[in-house]
Amino acid sequence: MPRPLRIACLQTRPMPSVNSALDEALPLARQAVSAGAQFLFLPEYCGGLASEGAALVPPAHEENDHPFLASFQGFARDHSVWIMIGSIAVKGNAGKIINRGFVLDPEGRIISRYDKIHMFDIQISPTEVYRESARVAPGEASCLVRTSFAQIGHTIGYDVRVPHLYRDLAKAGAEILCVPAAFTKKTGQAHWHVLNRARAIENGAFVVSSCAVGAVEGGGEAYGHSLIIDPWGEVLGDGGETPGVVMAEIDLDKVGEARGKIPSLTHDRPYNMS
Repeated sequence: MPRPLRIACLQTRPMPSVNSALDEALPLARQAVSAGAQFLFLPEYCGGLASEGAALVPPAHEENDHPFLASFQGFARDHSVWIMIGSIAVKGNAGKIINRGFVLDPEGRIISRYDKIHMFDIQISPTEVYRESARVAPGEASCLVRTSFAQIGHTIGYDVRVPHLYRDLAKAGAEILCVPAAFTKKTGQAHWHVLNRARAIENGAFVVSSCAVGAVEGGGEAYGHSLIIDPWGEVLGDGGETPGVVMAEIDLDKVGEARGKIPSLTHDRPYNMS
């Protein structure tokens, strides 16, 4: 029998403060819930993002005192909806922050945390350089979220370029792979759709990737095009280049169907490098 789930990506603009980020995200969350969404997915650094040259400088708070997290815990509870906070900046040790995502259940409880493992340290051109590791401490553990309707793999942004992370999550049971992001416009135009579709196809899983859109204060621009992709690689929803809500009803039985047709998750073999 079908296992339907109505989901929504909230395609928000990167805002320089927590308050402005809440003003951006909450109206979209209300819009999605009014349209029947059961699970909301927000982008990377949805709690605020700015930059200083090569460094990203999102507003950071202690987890137990983070106003963005607390506000969306209340929203989840008030509207009985699941929420993935793609990531917010949480204060860490030694002057660094943690790029941390959360999943909230319909009572507003935190049921999982994920600290982004792979840092966005790239040089696109002599003048366009990003060094996430200058301010952010990387995580060390993957995140498989167990819910009553599906198991979900939570990753963040630049992780999408590391295929074995998704392979491991899919083999552990993930039916939905999530890539909340603030992908740059330049790399997004070149690689965003291809990478996300590849992660769906090679793992026979839904991919849900909410991406921020628009200019970042201090420099840079996020690509948008939040995606909902089925296990056969078909794009069910694309957010384009403006803020808004991307919705789709997915049938989780499609995961088993795709993996039955192409059971590549069972075909991995050990090999030697020659």
